[in-house]
Amino acid sequence: MADQDWLIGRGRHDEAAERIYAAAANLMLRHGYDAFSIDAVAAEVHCSPATVYRHAGSKAAIRDVVLRLQAERILDSVREAIAGLTGPERVVTATTVALQRLRADPLAKTMRSMAALPAEGLTDSPIISRFATEMVGLSTPDPLAAQWLVRTFLALWYWPLKDADAESEMVRRFLGPPYAVDTIDSVPSSSPAT
Repeated sequence: MADQDWLIGRGRHDEAAERIYAAAANLMLRHGYDAFSIDAVAAEVHCSPATVYRHAGSKAAIRDVVLRLQAERILDSVREAIAGLTGPERVVTATTVALQRLRADPLAKTMRSMAALPAEGLTDSPIISRFATEMVGLSTPDPLAAQWLVRTFLALWYWPLKDADAESEMVRRFLGPPYAVDTIDSVPSSSPAT
């Protein structure tokens, strides 16, 4: 029975990790972002907590992988939508598509409904900053530009405008223009523009 011997044989580490991440995502979806525990994940995949630690790491490590996998799924559709776009059009399209996908994602809805959104984990994440840099289409990393985009995006996600047309107009008018290639190139990334 393949289902009973998932910890035996070649490739078992990867399969075990995949099962653990899927169980953690399921637990987060059912009980909330921070409500899952190593013991609950172990019970869900029918193994010991030691096995969870061995194949997937700590609770924080599992949470980070689950969020990264979720972000990658959303970003795949964003990448498809922005292929060939540059400048403000790329930023506006990326933001609009990412907001639509994130708002439709069940795990993201669970995370958004939490009383205390783990903002520092999201805004300080190098993964999210890297995705923001990619979405903008910068040829060289600009940490300040990426941070501004991440923080603006999170604000729109967490506090959406009631009028979708007004939100689209806001994104078009205020989020796109700063990312025009000539505007970014004229402002050094090490010092704030005045």
